[in-house]
Amino acid sequence: MHITKDQLEELEFPELLAEIAPFAYSPKTAYKITQLTPFSIDEAEVSLKKVAEFLSSFESGNAIPFNEYEDIEEELKLMVIENFRLENAAFIRIKSLTEQIGRLQKFFPVYGELFLNLNSDISSLEYRKEIIDKIDKVFNRFAEVKSEASPVLKTLRTAISHARKAIQENFNRTLTALSSTDFLDDIRESIIDDQRVLAVKSGYKKRVPGRVLGVSKTGSITYIQPESVVKHQFKLREDIEEEKKEVDKILRKLTAEIAEFQPQLSDYQTYIFDLDLTRAKAKFAENIGGILPKINRHKTLRLVNAYHPLLLLRNREEKKQIFPQTFTLTEHNRILCISGPNAGGKSITLKTVGLLQLMIQSGILVPVHPKSEMFFFGSIMTDIGDNQSIENHLSTYSSRLKKMSAIIRESDENTLLLIDEFGTGSDPELGGALAESFLEFFYKKKSFAIITTHYTNIKLVIEQLPNAQNAAMLFDEHSLEPLYKLEVGQAGSSFTFEVAQKNKIPAFIINSAKKKVEHDIVNLDKTIVKLQQEKFEVEKLKTNLTEQKESTQNKKENLEKLNEQLQQKLFNFQKLYEEEHRKLQFGNKIEGFIDSYVKGKSRKDVVKDFVKILEQEKFRKLGSDKDETKKLQVVKRKITQQLKKVDVQEKIAETNEKLEDKRVKERAVWLKVGQRVRIAGSTSVGTIEKIDKNQKVTVNYGMFKTQISAEELERI
Repeated sequence: MHITKDQLEELEFPELLAEIAPFAYSPKTAYKITQLTPFSIDEAEVSLKKVAEFLSSFESGNAIPFNEYEDIEEELKLMVIENFRLENAAFIRIKSLTEQIGRLQKFFPVYGELFLNLNSDISSLEYRKEIIDKIDKVFNRFAEVKSEASPVLKTLRTAISHARKAIQENFNRTLTALSSTDFLDDIRESIIDDQRVLAVKSGYKKRVPGRVLGVSKTGSITYIQPESVVKHQFKLREDIEEEKKEVDKILRKLTAEIAEFQPQLSDYQTYIFDLDLTRAKAKFAENIGGILPKINRHKTLRLVNAYHPLLLLRNREEKKQIFPQTFTLTEHNRILCISGPNAGGKSITLKTVGLLQLMIQSGILVPVHPKSEMFFFGSIMTDIGDNQSIENHLSTYSSRLKKMSAIIRESDENTLLLIDEFGTGSDPELGGALAESFLEFFYKKKSFAIITTHYTNIKLVIEQLPNAQNAAMLFDEHSLEPLYKLEVGQAGSSFTFEVAQKNKIPAFIINSAKKKVEHDIVNLDKTIVKLQQEKFEVEKLKTNLTEQKESTQNKKENLEKLNEQLQQKLFNFQKLYEEEHRKLQFGNKIEGFIDSYVKGKSRKDVVKDFVKILEQEKFRKLGSDKDETKKLQVVKRKITQQLKKVDVQEKIAETNEKLEDKRVKERAVWLKVGQRVRIAGSTSVGTIEKIDKNQKVTVNYGMFKTQISAEELERI
C-alpha cells in the first residue's frame, strides 16, 4: 500500500501503534509494533486470522501457554564464534525458549480446528529436545553448574568442601584454646578477604603463631590467621582456581554443542517474536472490541457500527458516550459527500474510515459489527485539517492546493481519498467551482472518496452523479446540538444562521446577513434542514417498524415450524394406526380360518378362502409406494423405542416404589426416641428426642436442636 508518513500521522496511526506496543512482552517486539506499516492483502489476511485465533483463546478459556520470555538474539550471534563461552544466564534463556516451543507444539494440535494458522506456524519448526537435555546435564534449577557436569569438577568440589571443613575445625580449635588466655581482644575474631581471623591484642601477636592479614585502625588489634589454617587456606584457593578453569572448560564445550542448533534456535526466536506481536494485537483487540470482518477481493466496503479506536479508548476513560458510523462504498457508489454543521463529527468520520483501513491492512482487528465487510486499497491519500506550512511560508490554501496536486497525479481506481472541507480556503464562489472540477476529475478516475463540504454546488453535483451519494451529520434543529449520527442519502445543512443565533449573535446582524445572501440559497438551506429533520423522524419510525416486523416474522416462522412438526407427527401416527389396524384385521381373518377348520370346514375350502386373501394382499403390496413403507417402518421403530423407554421408566418407578416401601418398613423398626441418627449427606450425629404424629422428628445435637422429616434421617 502506498501512503506517506505525513498521511499516517494525519490519520493518527502512530498513536494507535503506541497503544498496542505496551501489550508486547519484549521491548524489541514493542519497537517493531511502532514501526508497522500496511501489508499486502495475502500477508495481512494470514496475520488477521492468527490474531483472531489468539483472541478466541481469551474468550474460550483455552489459554495458549505463551508466557513472558527473554530473547536470545545476542547469544545467537556470539555462540558461533570459535571457542566462545556463553554465561550461565544465557543457557537458561536458551532452555526457556526451547521449552516454550515444546509446550506450544503440544498445545496447538489438540485444538487444531480452533488454531489452524497458529498451528501451521508452530508445526513447521523443528523441535530439538536435545538442547534442553544438554543444558540440564550441566545446570541445576538454580542456574548453577552441577558437580556431576564432569568427574574432575566433582573431585575438585569434594576437595574444596574438605578444605573448608578443615579450615573451620582448625580455626575453632585454635579459638577455643586461646579463649582461656588473655591474648584475644573482646571481639575475639573478624573477617578479612572472606577469611576468618583471630583478633589478637597487638602486645601478644608474637605469641600466636600464624599469618598476619591486617591491623586495626588504632593498631591495638592484629588480625592473624592461625598456623593450623594457613596450609588449608592455600589448598582451598588452588582448588577454587582449578574449579573455575574446569567450569570454564565445561561451558565452552556446552556452547560449542548448543551452537550446532543455532539455525533451529534462530527459527524459535523469530517465531516467538512473531507470536508476541500477534498476542499484543489480540490483547489490543480485546480492549477495543476488535473483530475480523469479512475481507472482500471485490471492491465492497461496508462498515456497520464502526468506532474510532482511539476516541473509543479516550471516551471510555472519561466516561463519555461515543457514536458509531455506518455506511457502504462499492464500485457503483464510490464517493460519499458528508455535509452538516461544524463540530458535528465529519472529520472524525473521515479519520475513522482511514484508521480502520490502515488497521485491517496492517493485520490489526477493527472495532466494527461482525456484519461489516472491507477490502484492500492500493493507496490512501488524505487532506484533513489545517495544512498551513510555516517552514515553506505557504498559506493554508496554497498548502492544500500543493497536496491536491499530488493527489491528482497519483490517484486511480484503487485509491481511497479522504478530503476534509473540500475546496475551502479561497473565495467561496471560485473555490467552490475549483472543488467541483476536482470532484469531476476524481469521479472520472473511478477513485473511492469520502469528502466533507459546506458548498451547496458540491452537494448538487453529487446528487446528479449516479455513483456518488450525499450524507449528513445529523443536528437537532431545536436544541442545535450535534447528534453525531451519519445519515446517508441526503445533504445536510450547515445551520449557519441557527448556530450564530444560539451563540448570541444579535438578531439584526443575522437578519442583515440573510438579506445579503441570495434568496434561493437561504430557501435551499431551510429546505435541507426541514428534510433532514423529517427524514430523521421517518428513519426512526422505520427502524422501530422494522424491529417489530422482524420480531413478528420470527414468531410467525416459529409457529409455522411448530405446526408443520405437529402435522407431520399426526400424519405419521395416522399411518401407523392404519397399518396396525390392517394387520389386526388380517389376524382376525386368520383366526376365523382356524376356527372354521376346527369346526369341520373342509381343508380345501379353507385353503381356497386363504388364497383369495393372499391375492388381495399381494395386489395391495405391489400397488403401494415402497418409500412410504420404509418411512412407516422408521416411524414404527422410533415409536417402539419410545414405548420401550416408557416401559423402562415405569419399571424403574415401580422398583423405586418397592425400595421406598422397604425403607419405610425398616424405618418403623429403628425410628424411636434415643436412637442416634444423622441427616442424609451430613457428618454431624445427633440423638432422637421426640417423634410426633406427622413423622416430624426432633434431633438433639447437644449445642442445638432441629426438627426434620423422618424420611431425611439415616440410622447410625
